[in-house]
Amino acid sequence: MRYQLILQWPVADYDALEAGENALVDGLDPTHEVDGHDIGSGEMNIFVLTGDPVAAFQSAQRILGALGMWLDARAAFRPVGGSEFTVLWPEGAADFRVV
Repeated sequence: MRYQLILQWPVADYDALEAGENALVDGLDPTHEVDGHDIGSGEMNIFVLTGDPVAAFQSAQRILGALGMWLDARAAFRPVGGSEFTVLWPEGAADFRVV
């Protein structure tokens, strides 16, 4: 898997984060691997390893949207081990960081 997709929200509720992560584990194509989550510094993140970050993002958007978890979401990807992010959501955003 060459890319890491990061799905990010302002810190809200750990149970919601866990529910979203579980929904992705169950709903994403096996070519995308949920690689855990973290919470800190005002944000919560779910990490997905994938060879196709755009396809993983589109699937995650559908899955998490059905749970009502897309409001306030941000998404970006980077090569595994890389530091430069390509922002996918919200459209037109240029800045993304993981603290």
